[in-house]
Formats: sequence, C-alpha cells, structure tokens
Amino acid sequence: MNYQSDLLIMQEFGLQSVMGIDEAGRGALAGPVVIAAVILNYNDPIFGLNDSKLLSAKKRDLLYDCIIQRAVAYSLVEIDAPTIDMINIRQASLLGFSKVYQALQEQADHALVDGKDLPGDISGWSVIKGDQIHACIAAASILAKVHRDRLMIALDGSYPDYGFAAHKGYGTLRHYEALNRVGACIEHRQTFRLN
Repeated sequence: MNYQSDLLIMQEFGLQSVMGIDEAGRGALAGPVVIAAVILNYNDPIFGLNDSKLLSAKKRDLLYDCIIQRAVAYSLVEIDAPTIDMINIRQASLLGFSKVYQALQEQADHALVDGKDLPGDISGWSVIKGDQIHACIAAASILAKVHRDRLMIALDGSYPDYGFAAHKGYGTLRHYEALNRVGACIEHRQTFRLN
C-alpha cells in the first residue's frame, strides 16, 4: 500500500495530519475488542502496510514494531467482554473509537475511521474497507490485530481449556467444542451465541 490516498486527502482539504482508526476482535466470542489509532510520519514511510487480515502473522509482527517505533503517535484501547455485553459490540467499538481519537486529537486535524460507523465526537470520515485504501488505517488495523492476538495468547495461559492461542477467541469448531465441554469463562461475551 502506498501513502498516496492519505496525502491526497491532506492536500485536498488543507490538513497537516490525519489519524487512522480501526478495530480488531469485533466478531470474536471472547476477549476484548481492541481499537487503535495511528498518526504516520509521511516523511518516513513504512513499506508493506495493508489490511492486517491480508498479512501473515510474521509480517504483522514486523510491521507492528515498525509502527510503534516510527509513527508520530499511536493509541490503543481495550473494551472488555463485560462492557461489550452491557452496551453491545457496536457501541463498544464506537466507545473505543472515541477514546483513541481523544488521546490523539491534539496531534491530528482529521480522523479516517475504518467501516461505516463514526461517533459524533470525531472530526473525520468513515471509510468502508479503509484498511485497504489508507495507509494510516492499515497501520491502525495492524496495531489492533497484533495487540489483541498477544492478549489472547496470554489469556490462553489462564484459560487453557479453550485454545485461545490458536483461534484468538473466534468461533472455531475447537472453541465451540470447549464451550460445550466446560462452559464459558469471564472472558466470553455472554450476549454472543456461544453454542
């Protein structure tokens, strides 16, 4: 992915900087939804940025480190399973979008948010498939995905029955079999279909 689409928006609207926002884990049965925001340094491009789902785990890990080291700024927020159950996954994602935006608001003129939802307190646009169009959103998708995967691998140590390290909390056959065998744990989203 090149940076051209970000730079074109900045040029067209007279913006000095933009932040990309994306989430990971929206469809999982367990664990938090993780939201990331990234402001890239357009004078120091990071090559290989793309939608995190289109990259190998090894490539994502390498890019994660590059983004952390070379971005102008970034923010990561976790919205846990009990909160998701209380307010629903869409509202949890929007809450996370607002939190990361507020954390970086002073450093960016505008936000580009992946998907179709945009909280009212965010100055910016939602962009469907934005993680495949805008470098800043792709960077956010990588941070969110890698951060969440690492959380789920760590949770596997506390809850070894479920295989979180392998499926990261998504609804695989192995995960459903474990749920049928031992039931749900506190990391499961009780309002999601768990059988």
